[in-house]
Amino acid sequence: MTTLKLMNPHSVLATLEHRPHDVLEVHASRTRSNESWKLVANVAADQGISVQEPAQRGRQRGRDESGRVGTTYAVIRPKAASTLKDLFSDSSPQGLWLMMDRLQDPHNVGAVFRSAGFFGVKGVILTQDKSAPLTGTVYDVAAGGMESVPHVIQTNLVRAIQEAKKCDMWVLGSSEHAEMPLSEVDRDRRWLLVIGSEEKGLRRLTLENCDQVCQIPPRGSVTSLNVSVAAGLMIASLSPSS
Repeated sequence: MTTLKLMNPHSVLATLEHRPHDVLEVHASRTRSNESWKLVANVAADQGISVQEPAQRGRQRGRDESGRVGTTYAVIRPKAASTLKDLFSDSSPQGLWLMMDRLQDPHNVGAVFRSAGFFGVKGVILTQDKSAPLTGTVYDVAAGGMESVPHVIQTNLVRAIQEAKKCDMWVLGSSEHAEMPLSEVDRDRRWLLVIGSEEKGLRRLTLENCDQVCQIPPRGSVTSLNVSVAAGLMIASLSPSS
C-alpha cells in the first residue's frame, strides 16, 4: 500500500477534513507538540485515528521518500486522481482550470496547488511522464491545496486540451516569449491555463493547441519569474471574483 509522510500540520488537518479515512496514524503529542500539531492530534483522536507519541530526537524513525527526517508527522494514503469527465463537469460560464506541462520540482508543484486552492481553481491536470510525483513534499508545500483541488494525471495533454475545448473552454498558454500581456486576456471566459516546465516551458504541440498565449511583462531588470510565482500571479488575475 502506498503511503505518504506529511510534516506540515496544515496539510494533515486538510486531509482530516476532506478524507479522514485516509489518515492512518499521527505521531504528535497532545501536550508537548506545538499548537498546530496538538490540534491535529486531538482531531485525529476524536475520529478514532491512531495517535502516537513522537520519537525522541535521538531516536528518529527514519526519512520519508524525499529524505526528510521528522519525529512529528502523519502517515496518509495519497488522494485518488479524478477523471477528465468529472473535472470538466462544472458548467459555470466562468471558471479557471489549470494544466501543468511537465513541472519537475515538487516544491513548484506544491506551490502551484497551494495557489490553486487559495483562488478556487476548479481542477488541475498533470502529465504522467517527466513530472514531479505527488510526494509528501508536494502535499506539505501545498498546505491543503492538494485536498481542496481535484487533479487528473494524463498521458496525452493535447487530448486533454481537445476535451477542454469540447466543454466550451478557452486554452491559454503561458510563455515569456508571447507578445500578448496577461492584462489583455479576457477574464469573462472559461479558461484552461497551461503552465510549462521550469527550463523548457511549454512543449511545441501543447503550445500549438492553445487558443492564446500570454506573458507577464517584466517591470524591472530581472526578466523571468519562478514558475510557481508566475503561475500564482496568473491564477490570481484570471480567477473569477465570485
